[in-house]
Amino acid sequence: MSEPKAPTPTPGDTYKGWLFKWTNYIKGYQRRWFVLSNGLLSYYRTQAEMGHTCRGTINLATANIVVEDSCNFIISNGGAQTYHLKASSEVERQRWITALELAKAKAVRNQADQSDDSGDECPMSSPSAGQSGASRNSEVQSTLRTLGSKVEDLSTCNDLIAKHGSALQRSLSELEGVKIGGDTGDKIRQVTERATLFRITSNAMINACRDFLSLAQAHSKRWQKALQAEREQRVRLEETLEQLAKQHNHLERAFKGATVLPPSQSHPATDSKGSSSGKGDASDEEDENEFFDAMEDPQAFITVPADPKYHRRSGSNVSGISSEIGMDDQSLDEQSLASNPESPQPQELEPVKKRRIRIPDKPNYSLNLWSIMKNCIGKELSKIPMPVNFNEPISMLQRLSEDLEYSELLDKGAKCQSSLEQLCYVAAFTVSSYSTTVHRTGKPFNPLLGETFELDRRYESGYRSLCEQVSHHPPAACHHAISERGWTLRQEITLASKFRGKYLSIMPLGSIHCVFEKSNNHYTWKKVTTTVHNIIVGKLWIDQSGEIDIVNHETGDRCHLKFAPYSYFSRDVARKVTGVVTDKEGKAHYVLSGTWDEKMEFSRVMQSSRGDENGTEGRQKTVYQTLKAREIWRKTPLPEGAENMYYFSTLALTLNELEDGVAPTDSRRRPDQRLMEQGQWEEANAEKQRLEEKQRSVRREREREARSADVDEEAVIEDSINDTPLKTVHQDNYSAQWFDHFDDPHTGEQTHLYKGGYWEAKDQGSWENCPDIF
Repeated sequence: MSEPKAPTPTPGDTYKGWLFKWTNYIKGYQRRWFVLSNGLLSYYRTQAEMGHTCRGTINLATANIVVEDSCNFIISNGGAQTYHLKASSEVERQRWITALELAKAKAVRNQADQSDDSGDECPMSSPSAGQSGASRNSEVQSTLRTLGSKVEDLSTCNDLIAKHGSALQRSLSELEGVKIGGDTGDKIRQVTERATLFRITSNAMINACRDFLSLAQAHSKRWQKALQAEREQRVRLEETLEQLAKQHNHLERAFKGATVLPPSQSHPATDSKGSSSGKGDASDEEDENEFFDAMEDPQAFITVPADPKYHRRSGSNVSGISSEIGMDDQSLDEQSLASNPESPQPQELEPVKKRRIRIPDKPNYSLNLWSIMKNCIGKELSKIPMPVNFNEPISMLQRLSEDLEYSELLDKGAKCQSSLEQLCYVAAFTVSSYSTTVHRTGKPFNPLLGETFELDRRYESGYRSLCEQVSHHPPAACHHAISERGWTLRQEITLASKFRGKYLSIMPLGSIHCVFEKSNNHYTWKKVTTTVHNIIVGKLWIDQSGEIDIVNHETGDRCHLKFAPYSYFSRDVARKVTGVVTDKEGKAHYVLSGTWDEKMEFSRVMQSSRGDENGTEGRQKTVYQTLKAREIWRKTPLPEGAENMYYFSTLALTLNELEDGVAPTDSRRRPDQRLMEQGQWEEANAEKQRLEEKQRSVRREREREARSADVDEEAVIEDSINDTPLKTVHQDNYSAQWFDHFDDPHTGEQTHLYKGGYWEAKDQGSWENCPDIF
């Protein structure tokens, strides 16, 4: 009786407090913070978690509430969720039961009202709007009168309950003064508390009903006016949509009649325009309906929704980030063709080549991997003689060119006015280059020294690229791509790989450079480690792990990306990627999150602060208040039947397609790779051994000539009986055809830079200086 009273729970109020929740047989009951609001009961570990992490929620509209004993009770919604809860006292338990019952009753009423409202939508199409409005008005008045009579009945009942309850309490108080046994006194006190709580409950119910009646009477006219305004607005919107549909149909017919395009090009152009506008509308609806999912990374940072004032301001500000992104997404195709004078117009182009969409299905050949790999533990992957059974029918140069699968991200980045926003697109492009590897467990062919690969996509995507294998031991490939849409990409990648018995680690060495022509922003970054698991037993699967720092050397902006390694015990989503974009002062402006095999989102940071210390690690986490996340990249679905075609993407299917005019050293002309693609694996293995032996012979001759010319470059030749590749102390005494040595001032690395001449040689058909490597 001496415990202080809690606020009387009433319908619509938010009820909060500590309860003990059963977790498991090891930990038993654990103290949790519970919040009851809008018919939902949610719980958190601490009050501080309310802003970002909800541990569980149950809907009371479909829940059953069962009282076990003086302090324990159970809430269940039919088996999917069951909470075993315990209060600190019987009074506290009764307060929660009262609040839960009131909230459940209100939730059930709301569901019934919603179903009634949805059922009333059908007669809205009656001929006379005035008659419908009059009937609804009379219906509302009738409902109000009914509610009034019901409230009067409840008020009468309340008076009787109050009268008898007061008499009961007086009688019990008199009994309490009588000297009786201790147990009987405890029972009387319990009955007194229950009687008090019963009266509190009845008063709360009556007060809520009266408040509802008064509000309904005060606002009935306002509701009627709002309903009529909504009806009129819906009619106007229907008329506007009908006019827009007619105009769209007319413009579409006019566009088809005015522009003569090949069949393979006319449909995608029309679909892209239609889908862009539709996508904008759909994204607006999703923004209104979706809930913000807080992202939590214990080792990095926490994001929480920003204050609503930021949302209102950004919604009214046309130059805000959301408006800029929406404009970029919808007008990218039109701007890239119309505003760029160097970009040819569609009607002036020759028909774009129709590229293949299938390759022969992968044969089902069995091979004992352990019989080959058991003698290779600890060696580099490039020094292991492997049959084509473990390959995929493309070379490492073609795999490197697949980084351009989502080159449209760089096209969008080239149009950004803000370097920080541009950095977001570069980061999304970096992550997208790994999306093609999720199911690709096959090993690409090791390129022969001097092997090249060109990828000309000027008409489709505005870029063309060239790769060349400039070193064989260690294997190093150079890649240079230039786009008519304002960016250049170059990289030199050297692979270091180790087989550790259960898994294979591939560590790409070297930097990637991206330069935007308009802003002169120069970005550099490195790749993360790729790990192939279950080499010996089980199904092969690939993981990407590590950290990437993307640096803008022009402005000092930086993006730190973290690829979380897969862990069976982690509660995070698999293949998770998080990142933060900061300026040269270290201030965060954007937060990125997503997965490297599906999509990436980014959100603008409005405010950041240092959070509470993590009790397990003793480190503080940064809390970022962000606007609603927006999708910046999503993976394109694989083509139909990709599981039988080495899980190649649409671009990968076209990489080994024969083309006229390519250099004699192009990967498309490699015979063992071609035979494997056609399913002739035995012939491919024989051809692969022939090419490797030819390369060794050429290398021996080249080193013999170097020694005779007194070139100071030692070489140790190791030609084993199992045809392992040649090993040298230094590089291959080979001068690249299309790339020159270059000391990079940004990274300090000695690398190769494209020196030009390839595309001119292709136009002239002069390949006299190309070596005979096939």
